[in-house]
Amino acid sequence: MADLKTPTTPPPLKIIAGADSYGCSLKDALIAHLRSLNIEVEDLGTSSYYSIAAEVGRRVSSEATSSSSPKTTETRGLVACGTGVGVSIFANKYPGVFAATCLTPAEALNARSINNSNVLAVSGMSTAPESAIEILNTWLNTPFKSPCPASGSQPWPSEVESFLENSLTEMPKIGAGGDFEVPCSLCCLVKNRELEPIEIVPGGSMKIIRETPTSAIVRFKAGSVEPAHHHTFGHDLVVLEGKKSVWNLSRKERFDLSVGDYLFTPAWEVHRVKYHEETEFFIKWDGKWDMFFDEDLQTAKEAIDKEEGSKINNQ
Repeated sequence: MADLKTPTTPPPLKIIAGADSYGCSLKDALIAHLRSLNIEVEDLGTSSYYSIAAEVGRRVSSEATSSSSPKTTETRGLVACGTGVGVSIFANKYPGVFAATCLTPAEALNARSINNSNVLAVSGMSTAPESAIEILNTWLNTPFKSPCPASGSQPWPSEVESFLENSLTEMPKIGAGGDFEVPCSLCCLVKNRELEPIEIVPGGSMKIIRETPTSAIVRFKAGSVEPAHHHTFGHDLVVLEGKKSVWNLSRKERFDLSVGDYLFTPAWEVHRVKYHEETEFFIKWDGKWDMFFDEDLQTAKEAIDKEEGSKINNQ
């Protein structure tokens, strides 16, 4: 088996890298490692997770979709945030970009073998630099369609290889307005599943779809309110249906979210939520579920009514 700790022959690569404040230290460690391998790196620095990831995605997309030939250098991307999820979502907004969040070398192996991933997303909060370097080396050294854990570490059958090859041209068509239509993968996870009520928050229900790291589909009825609360874990969410507002009281910020919007809330930060419509969202967190309330329901409703009334009066 090939040694994945250090690439034997550095590929002719250029890596475009960027991170938010939660991933910048890990990004810097990985850049130092890449440069020690004589791999060219363009560091875009540190910014908000959505703007930096979008810029890395745009740059990689420009190279991936360019018709100029031949290409003497392959351009890939490296992005980092607290969980690696948000930067992956935003990088993937561009055609020809296949960004994958990888928390283990096995996931990096699968991402390269199955999806020909050209942007690696890593978690600054969950992954130590030594582990991230192993993930990065695996991602650098694994060719597309090579044996991986998903194939039982055996060569892919010819029909599967053909499917993987065709997927590279089919995936960019998703959402492009053509005839190629694929249902939302997240929505399919919850289809025909019964959500269980969240007893401590009226109007809410939830269905766990994966354990460790944990992910779930959550639904709230229109008009529901989550009083100010905090968790011992950070969590990512993507809105699948409806509209909601999140007040991060620790940062004194408000986020108005609708379908397709993403939000990361760090551990211990106090936040209050109102659901303007029946709303469904995908949420991911590490560890066991907990929820510590910082106010009661009536206080939360009065605070929201006061702010929304003030907003109307100022219009």
